[in-house]
Amino acid sequence: MEEEAELRPLSTTEYAVLGVLAEQPSHGFALSKTLGRRGTIGRVFTVHRPLVYRALDRLVAAGLAEPVHAEKGKAGPQRVIHRITPEGTRRLNRWLNEPVLHIRDIRIEFLLKLALLRRSGGSPLGLIEQQRATLDPTLEALDEPSSRRDDIALWRRHNAAATTTFLDALEERYRN
Repeated sequence: MEEEAELRPLSTTEYAVLGVLAEQPSHGFALSKTLGRRGTIGRVFTVHRPLVYRALDRLVAAGLAEPVHAEKGKAGPQRVIHRITPEGTRRLNRWLNEPVLHIRDIRIEFLLKLALLRRSGGSPLGLIEQQRATLDPTLEALDEPSSRRDDIALWRRHNAAATTTFLDALEERYRN
């Protein structure tokens, strides 16, 4: 089971469910509230209820989460409480500390990692520093004179500048 979990990459949705599940054992409905549009993580990355349950099933099949018991639901069927497995914790921690590869991934994946790290009580400074180092070659390439007359490159340079300013502000916030 561990090899299968290692081979199959997880989706951002699966990581979001795993990240919330890492906080405490929970059932799908509670997870979907946290990941819903009005939830604390849903503000960054919204996951609709059917996708939460599908992600839970896939995480269990991969050995990254497991059902621990069922409890009576308030108004409906029994709720199955799940918890993260040690392998799930290992995979989640590795993902949380990996920078994203593209500036376009800052808006969702990086912010999701940042939110999950903050909720877990962990410091995001290491991720922020790695993120800056990972994006530096892209940022430098966008400053090359050959890209200065290209409208798309201009758009990318402005996004890169905003990303750099954002990372600077984050780093200052978490250092103080």
